[in-house]
Amino acid sequence: MPGASWGVSSYVPVPTDDFAEFYEASYGRVVALVAAITGERHQAEDIAQEAFARALTRWSRVARYDLPEAWVRRVALRLSIDAGRRTRRAALLSLRLADGLRSGPARDPLAATALSVALLRLPLAQRQVVVLYYLADLPVEEIARDLGVSVGTVRTRLAAARQRLERELTESDSSGGVSRAR
Repeated sequence: MPGASWGVSSYVPVPTDDFAEFYEASYGRVVALVAAITGERHQAEDIAQEAFARALTRWSRVARYDLPEAWVRRVALRLSIDAGRRTRRAALLSLRLADGLRSGPARDPLAATALSVALLRLPLAQRQVVVLYYLADLPVEEIARDLGVSVGTVRTRLAAARQRLERELTESDSSGGVSRAR
């Protein structure tokens, strides 16, 4: 292919012309989803970059999928789960961050809404389904496929997350905690 740029090393001779377009079109969405799940933008960027790097090494196969972004999203979700399991930092950091946001003034009013604090307080499994359902606007069946769980499990997690979010937001509203988004 004349003028085509090539993969990340001489051992991965993958033409990247189509991949570059795919990456540019999908990267922001994948980072936003992972950031909503992990609560950390920098970790989300690292996870998204790793997922796209894995897609690049398999691009000749991934490019033929109906939805290559779904493959990257699934890899990113698994990487975020692995990161949480290895360090358990995601759950502990989410609790500390949420407590800190409730107790102190927010630096950025958009970053510390009652909803963002309540979302960070959800268990990771519930946060994942809420983010994929409401932010990514994915149907329950696709979420189940991406997470490798049953449709019933996704529905159960969504119901539990909604109840917990309602409780958290009601408490936040009545305690005068973090300001609500306008």
